[in-house]
Amino acid sequence: MPFMHPNHFRFLRAPALWLGLSSALLLAGCGSTGSRGVNYEPEAFGSTTTHTRDYQATEAETCEAARRALLSQGYMITAANADLVTGRKSFQPAAEVHVEVEFRVVCARESTRGGGKASKNTVAFATALQDRYGIKKVNNSASLGVGAIGSLSLPFAGSDDAMVKVASQTLTDERFYDRFFALLDRFLEGPEDEADAPQEEKPEKPAAAPLPAEGPATTYPVNSSPNRG
Repeated sequence: MPFMHPNHFRFLRAPALWLGLSSALLLAGCGSTGSRGVNYEPEAFGSTTTHTRDYQATEAETCEAARRALLSQGYMITAANADLVTGRKSFQPAAEVHVEVEFRVVCARESTRGGGKASKNTVAFATALQDRYGIKKVNNSASLGVGAIGSLSLPFAGSDDAMVKVASQTLTDERFYDRFFALLDRFLEGPEDEADAPQEEKPEKPAAAPLPAEGPATTYPVNSSPNRG
């Protein structure tokens, strides 16, 4: 082997050092770009009508109407009390896609200004969180003992399907919440309010004409024919 000066090794290591440094800078740039990719523009905090509605009812009455509204749409109630209701519902939009929606309603009493009387106004806050799951295939492996060597892990033809969460998002569609609040309003009115509503007057039926008075029964003679011998 020919003799090589130590400075020669130093020059050989320099390109490798520069290559590693450039790779690190490239990865750092990619990471910073990915962090700036999230768009928070919808968080303008300008609209207060998407997730809230005002009701002329107490907190307990409003949350009870919300519970009934969710039950009527197939939600499984996971919590219910005087100021909070939560429910979950499952969807299957595709063969290998599973979606779960968790609906949460918070009922807060409207603050009163002067007078000292308890307010019967309640603000209902609604939020729906959508979790999306996908099927992930997991390969199986078997261990094989090989004497003094130990055990070897060998893959074989087989896999298990596992449901894995792939996305989670808060629903912000105004029409979705409009339909829910309209249904809550219907349950808040209840059958008692509908019964108290003024009923439409129906026109009275004309009285039936009186039947003629019955007179004595009239009888007519019956001619009997003689028997023929």
